[in-house]
Amino acid sequence: MTELPPRLVLFDGVCGLCDRLVSFLVRVDRARTLRYAPLQGETAQALRERFPEIPADLASMAFIDHGRVYLRSRAVLRVLGHLGWPWRGFAIFSWLPLWLTDAGYRLVARTRYGIFGKLDACRLPNEEEKSLFLP
Repeated sequence: MTELPPRLVLFDGVCGLCDRLVSFLVRVDRARTLRYAPLQGETAQALRERFPEIPADLASMAFIDHGRVYLRSRAVLRVLGHLGWPWRGFAIFSWLPLWLTDAGYRLVARTRYGIFGKLDACRLPNEEEKSLFLP
């Protein structure tokens, strides 16, 4: 694997909610500090060897920030912390206990396909976004 970008969001590439979240992040991350890769892709597979804590199941978003891995609710809150206001303000919820924030995350993860649907394939970035996505 080539050099790891400083901030990488790993997401379920066929989840409708995850697709919307990534589209939102691409839109509001004007500084272009985030990069993205589907959990089903070769980048995530290679990273699992380096970071075994990245789960193989698709119900867990992962965020790698300068070599440190965050999962589930902590991943979401850390990502939001890298955005501008007002999104950065949501990072304040990081002070809540992990068992509580992850319980909410798991509830959404269990119902996401039923509510937001499942895509036939991973998201394909447009020409403008190609440099933000890894396979």
